[in-house]
Amino acid sequence: MSARVLRFGVVGLSRAFVLMRATFLLDPRCRLVAAADPRPDARAAFEAEFGAAAFAEAESVCASPDVEVVYVASPQQFHADHVELAAAHGKHVLVEKPMATTLAECRRMVAAAEAAGVQLIVGPSHSYDPPVELAAELVAAGEYGPLQMVTALNYTDFLYRPRRPEELDTAAGGGVVFSQAAHQIDVLLRLSGSPVRTVRAQAGVWDEARPTEGAYQAFLTLESGATATMSYSGYGRYDSDALMDWMGETGMRKDPNSYGAARARLGEKPEAQLKAERAYGGKLPPPAAPQAHEHFGFLLASCRDADLRPTPTGLEICEGGRRRTLEAPAPQVPRPRVVDEVWGAVVEGRPPLRSGAWGLHVLAVCHAMLASSRLGREVSVAEVSERA
Repeated sequence: MSARVLRFGVVGLSRAFVLMRATFLLDPRCRLVAAADPRPDARAAFEAEFGAAAFAEAESVCASPDVEVVYVASPQQFHADHVELAAAHGKHVLVEKPMATTLAECRRMVAAAEAAGVQLIVGPSHSYDPPVELAAELVAAGEYGPLQMVTALNYTDFLYRPRRPEELDTAAGGGVVFSQAAHQIDVLLRLSGSPVRTVRAQAGVWDEARPTEGAYQAFLTLESGATATMSYSGYGRYDSDALMDWMGETGMRKDPNSYGAARARLGEKPEAQLKAERAYGGKLPPPAAPQAHEHFGFLLASCRDADLRPTPTGLEICEGGRRRTLEAPAPQVPRPRVVDEVWGAVVEGRPPLRSGAWGLHVLAVCHAMLASSRLGREVSVAEVSERA
């Protein structure tokens, strides 16, 4: 008898799928059996690499009897429709973050999954990174007393990577608050095990040619009483991977001398062409195991008796006069904890931690950040959720 595998169909073969491609190819628990994308070159590449059918429409993937789990990796403005379609066909769903653009869409997705009796999981996000999970487990065990404070900081070139027009339009879900703050909020929820209560944030739109939020700072209070600060800039100046031993976000070593490369490439070709080259169907390297763990910049979780710092190679623990590191060897397969969660939900029947309700709360915090920046005051996440 063959070993149990999760049979995935994917909707959307763009950048999000590219970042999950190696997981599907290298993790023996996964098999991709179908895909949907409007681009013929992407469908042809999928059929050649995975030996499975590719369609122009999501309906064909969701209706396939071979598909067990639908991975929704389409642009976020289509997430709600694609999740509802998958659920209507009785498929479990892994949907990319952010879960959707509006809270109303999130509620539709949750309702559709509940009505169909299927699992809805939101991810991947950096809350799945093994060093973050190790820190969260120590916090939950009360190893160093209660969590008091979290500091998260990331400086990247995000805004100057090739973008579709809607990715530069906040009203369409563009900008770093929806796309990047979602990671930091996910990590905060995983570390604390507590919902966010209030937000005071300031977001910046500093480049007229890229007219959406490219940076933010936020101060958050949690229901547990802990607090957090989140800082992010995607303007391609300082690179906070310098604080991570020049390990990049995906767990691969990067060249410090590549500074400014994203800005320079934007002037080489039309942006739509550059975007297409980064999507599936373009020139992609063979899949490889990561050199270290993925990360999302500098992170420090301060408990009563110790500070915990996830790193690309493990977890640094600073307590009193002692500092030590719990090493966590690099995974042989990228993003193994994402597959762990889907496996637990679908095969073992365990409710996922990063459920639809989790994704809805993350998006509510994102909306609260934007509201706080616009209004110039602290905003209650509950009030944003009730009004949306």
